[in-house]
Amino acid sequence: MVVQQIPARIRWAVDLIDVQPTDHILEIGCGAGEGAELLCRPLTTGKVFAIDRSEAGVDRTKKRCAPYVAAGRLTVRQIDLATLRVPVKRLNKVFAFNVNLFWSRDCSDEIALLHERVLPGGTVNIFYEATRRDMVPEMVEKTGRALSEAGFRVSVIDSRQPAAVALIGRR
Repeated sequence: MVVQQIPARIRWAVDLIDVQPTDHILEIGCGAGEGAELLCRPLTTGKVFAIDRSEAGVDRTKKRCAPYVAAGRLTVRQIDLATLRVPVKRLNKVFAFNVNLFWSRDCSDEIALLHERVLPGGTVNIFYEATRRDMVPEMVEKTGRALSEAGFRVSVIDSRQPAAVALIGRR
């Protein structure tokens, strides 16, 4: 078996959100499955629902995380956040890394959906790789504004090592 490395920025982000064994987590933009793998590790009765618009991303995540899928701790779907319908209000955490939606266009409908589905006390955790420091202020300003306009209290954490920035919206 080949052990696939997980970048430090993804490890930092997952460590920061402090996954608990019973958490119900939505991952937006699962890509290669690195985040999903780390999110699933501490779960016992909790579950991760990972989505990506890319069929290739969904396939890579399913392959990388096959044991978690088989155990029922991970569900992976090809879907856009705008069309996602989470049936009940049960999410403790939302995790997104390098999902440009939140700063590159109007995302008020998507953020409203998250606000509706995240339990009181839950968090929306949006991370960006901050290697282009000139773009960080715009990312933080636009994403933070979208979260706060939807009713989230926003915290920003900037890490130089790894080069990443986190916006955490608390419900």
